Amino acid sequence: MMKKSFQDYLPFIFLAVVAVIGIFIPTLPSYSDASKYSTADIAWILVASSLVFLMTPGLSFFYGGMVNRKNVISTMMQSFIATGLISVVWVVVGFSLAFGKSHGGLIGDPTTFFMFNNVGSGEPWSLAPTIPLLLFALFQMKFAIITPALVVGAVAERIRFTSYVLFMVLFSILVYAPIAHWTWHPDGILFKLGVLDFAGGTVVHISAGCAALAGAIVLKRRKDHIEKKELQPANIPFVLLGTGLLWFGWFGFNAGSALGANQLAATAFATTNTATAAAGLSWVFFDVVRGRKPSALGFCIGAVVGLVAITPAAGYVAIPQSIFIGFVAAIISNMMVHWKSKTSIDDTLDVFPCHGVGGMVGMLLTGVFATKAMNSAGNDGWFYGNFDLFKNQALGLFLVVAYSFAVSYGIFKVIDWVHPLRVSDDEESLGLDATQHNESYHPAMMTVDTEGDLKEEAELAHS
Repeated sequence: MMKKSFQDYLPFIFLAVVAVIGIFIPTLPSYSDASKYSTADIAWILVASSLVFLMTPGLSFFYGGMVNRKNVISTMMQSFIATGLISVVWVVVGFSLAFGKSHGGLIGDPTTFFMFNNVGSGEPWSLAPTIPLLLFALFQMKFAIITPALVVGAVAERIRFTSYVLFMVLFSILVYAPIAHWTWHPDGILFKLGVLDFAGGTVVHISAGCAALAGAIVLKRRKDHIEKKELQPANIPFVLLGTGLLWFGWFGFNAGSALGANQLAATAFATTNTATAAAGLSWVFFDVVRGRKPSALGFCIGAVVGLVAITPAAGYVAIPQSIFIGFVAAIISNMMVHWKSKTSIDDTLDVFPCHGVGGMVGMLLTGVFATKAMNSAGNDGWFYGNFDLFKNQALGLFLVVAYSFAVSYGIFKVIDWVHPLRVSDDEESLGLDATQHNESYHPAMMTVDTEGDLKEEAELAHS
């Protein structure tokens, strides 16, 4: 049995302390004036919350299929455990930091909704008056869950599981919650500036993309990356499955952000699907122009970039413009992936070029194509004669990039000082599935990656 240190007991101790504190939180009656609520809106946001939750296991399949076979389970686990970890963090303090009483537009009061106190009995959220506050909090929880899970793709195949768990907690509290407060709280600094982010271009994707870049820099390169080994994806059907789940769940992500069963939700649904379709095709066709073969992996990555890019714009732009957003975002991310491959940055699954850069493109193009004709609560963009919106979008983007990268870099550095971030060389060679989880992935089907791999896959499946 492995010798344990005090650090190994800390996660269990913290969870036990939270569980005991929960016993003493007073139970308040549910908010009783149901006449203020719309049953149609409640039903839709319940469904949308479930769809957004589905995105995290979808992301696990998406990432798990792209890594080396000896790291499939560890990569999927690092994403999927966010469903449990961030759910607890959000209830305890995350929702309060993001949506509690504002302190200078920078952060919410942690006592406002501590341990979800007053959430079940409180007045509806000001921007979602037709649904209970509890439902709004649960919908927002799903966004908080998937954001740190996105970062996994950049640090996969070399990060210690326990260290990443600590990173998720600190990132959720110190990066995600403040940016969500700035952007979506009526008193937030970006909200007051007029920055538009319909469903999380800045809050989710830019913050996660910049954290991913910080993590890749701190962790440094994998041995296989240094030796320039070209490793084949473990399971491309997993990537296809993950993409399908992400695309499906994203309808809840974007259309649900209308916070009601209304025309705006339908518009966001349509722009989401259209931009995603355009981006998947754009990535594949651009690959062909550059002399590559069209690939399933390319279409999947392009589609996800389209989903990312349309997220901040989904409820503010018209359907025709969403084609342009998806088309352009895929080309820019494709070029960024190619550029990154020529550097020493080891972002394992290209999280920064796809999620970070895709979010930035979407954020800026929201400032170009947003129109009040689609959403009277929004604003007209540069394309419609209002350069100020584009300028505000650019300023908001700069602030979020600088903050999320700097704080995430600091979190990774502090964790590495307290508890090593990176596994040993031997553990990296053996794979994280075996060394971190004592589990292994044995594909039941043969996959044809290269000519020499077919026999190896057949022998492994037989064993």
